[in-house]
Order: sequence, then structure tokens, then C-alpha cells
Amino acid sequence: MEKKHTCVGLAIELVKQWRRLDKGFKGLGRALSIYSCEEKVENGGEYVNKAEPELVEGAEKEHVMAGIHIEVDGRAGVLLADPGYHVPRVLTVMEDGAYPHTGWFTQSDEPHSRKEYHYAFNSHHHGYVEWRERDTRGPLVVSQTSLIYVARPYLTGVNVTERRNLVYNFKSLLSRDQKGHVTAGIYFPVGARGKDAQFTLFLDDGTSKHKTKFKFSAFLRRDEVPEAIEDQIEQCNKQMNYKYGNLLDTICRAARVMTDDSFIQQLLEINDDIAAVSL
Repeated sequence: MEKKHTCVGLAIELVKQWRRLDKGFKGLGRALSIYSCEEKVENGGEYVNKAEPELVEGAEKEHVMAGIHIEVDGRAGVLLADPGYHVPRVLTVMEDGAYPHTGWFTQSDEPHSRKEYHYAFNSHHHGYVEWRERDTRGPLVVSQTSLIYVARPYLTGVNVTERRNLVYNFKSLLSRDQKGHVTAGIYFPVGARGKDAQFTLFLDDGTSKHKTKFKFSAFLRRDEVPEAIEDQIEQCNKQMNYKYGNLLDTICRAARVMTDDSFIQQLLEINDDIAAVSL
């Protein structure tokens, strides 16, 4: 948790920072909570009718966010902050959907994809907030709904969500600007074997964006990485505000892990088992 690379670590750190405001806003620190989120829920009605999350068979709870319950002129609501998904605003979700309810907003707008988010209390169970995502890619619009449980604090984020994400079969290490846009980083699927395993290096130099794929096998020995590639990695490293050589060291360590076929197979089997249980 120390480096705060996951949604759990980021949410815990955000709550810690917010609690400093308790000196000026008494009681704020005690009211802050971390809330659990079930992503991509297929049957929201069946899920919320279970009343409590622990009654839902196969719940993964793979995401968390920070928040606090509020009341505006007698009207109930909740403020949510999602640093894990790099949402660049604090979301106001009112039970009646009236001002200052956030409503639909654009999370990202790229040439190939526009993502829009919307948060609202579930009409059948106000213990849940529905997080709707609308992804528009040309004529194709893909929608999904996730459920955030705000009735009670989530106390097992490290024990459940963090552990679940350790074996997730897609890894990323990204740097973003204040609006949540990716500026630099790497990402890769876990599953390809040996020489086929590769990662994507992403770099935004301010005028153009660059994506380059590299084989992990080229990074098994740090002293054998070509200078031109090392320079490109270091450019990304600077944009991520890392100390010199940090990103290259991370990639080399990941390369050695990716060559351990037995470990990778176990990781994928655990991830598949969790996915199967959650169906």
C-alpha cells in the first residue's frame, strides 16, 4: 500500500489527506469512508434485492472509492471521489437527483473513444449508487453499470480488493494529469508465454502521443538493453516523475516474472477461478 498504485492505496491516501481538514471542519474525519464497488453488474435488480453485499454470491468487490454522506437543506446525498479510475472531480450524488447533483459528464474524449460517466442512487435501494459508463466508438455505443455500496464503510479493502487485483490478468503503471488523462506509462496483458510476452509503452510529449510495443525478453538483462530503447524508457520515466532508471528497473523485474511460466499459470488459474465464482 505504501506506493499507492492501486485504487485501494489511492483511496486510503485520499482519506488521510482529507482528514487534515478536520481542524477547520469538525467531524469530517470521522465521517469519511471508503466504499466498495462491484464493477460491470449484469443484473442490478437482483444484486440490490439481496439488501446487503455479503449476501450476494460471487461478489468480487474489485474496486473502491472514497466518500462522505451529506445533507443539503434536508436532502440526502453523498460525495464520491474515485482516484483509482482517475475521475478528475468530486462527484455529488443526491437522492432526489436535483442540484447540486453532478449528472452525466465526459470522463475522457479521445479520437477513437469518448467515455461518459453518470452516478445516481438506485431507485430500489438507496444503499447503492449506480455508476453508469457510456463508451462511444464511432457508431458503436457500449454501456455498463457498476454498483457502489454506500450504506456502510468498506472495511476489507486491503484483504479483499487488493488481493483480488494482485492476480488480475491486466497490469498497468500510468501517470495522469489533473484531468485524469494518461500522459505516460506502461501496460500489458498477463498470459502470453516466453518470447510472445510484451508490453506497451505510452508517451505524450505535449504535441503528439506515442505508443510502442516491446518484448519483455529484451529486458531480461538490464545491461543488454539497447541504448536507444533505454533512452525512450527514460523519457517515459521522466514524465512519470520517477528517479533516474526506476521505470527500467521495474520493467526488467517484470520481464523476469513473465518468464516464470509456472507462476504465470497459477496466477491465471486463480484469476479464472475468481471470475467463474463471480458469475
